[in-house]
Amino acid sequence: MTPFGAKLRALRAVKAIPLTRMAADLNISAAYLSALEHGQRGKPAPGLVMQICGYLGCIWDEAEELKTLADLSHPKVTLDTSGLTPAKTELANRLGASLRAMPDETVERLLAVLRSDQ
Repeated sequence: MTPFGAKLRALRAVKAIPLTRMAADLNISAAYLSALEHGQRGKPAPGLVMQICGYLGCIWDEAEELKTLADLSHPKVTLDTSGLTPAKTELANRLGASLRAMPDETVERLLAVLRSDQ
């Protein structure tokens, strides 16, 4: 599941909106919406994100969060480290090799560091 998919699913659950109804109202297939929620599709187009925000009645901060999460929801990430320092290339490779087995607590600590640098 992607960050966008998790947030979308949570917002839908709070409002008790069935996936099939939301998909029909947005004029997209239920299969596509389900794939977005489960991280089986790449990030949605900005127009669809705005459409979802409007449909769910997202306020400014919530809409901005959903847009940011959509941008961070590429289920298949490719990194080009050419031109970067050896340490940055090593970091990218180590993350790639160990991410699946990394404990959730470690992931949360790393995310906290990365978020604080923004």
